[in-house]
Amino acid sequence: MALAPSRSSLKVVGANGQISLGKQFAGRQVLVEEREPGVWIVRTATVIPDNERWVHEPQAANDLSSALAWAAHHPTSDKNTDAVIKRLSDGIE
Repeated sequence: MALAPSRSSLKVVGANGQISLGKQFAGRQVLVEEREPGVWIVRTATVIPDNERWVHEPQAANDLSSALAWAAHHPTSDKNTDAVIKRLSDGIE
């Protein structure tokens, strides 16, 4: 894998302790690692909430792929809507 050329730029830490990475990163989450005092690695990151992590596990991914494949080969239809609504409403008291 070829590495992209490294680019450096000089930034000034403001009085409030912040630096600007540029508008292209506005709203993005970043991971900041302090390797040693004064040495930081800043990487963009995607955070997965704990309650959504199960979707990214192999079994869930396989189940979702199977469900999407089934749905792609079985088009939706309204022909049984009344029967489904009746069956669902019979189960509700």
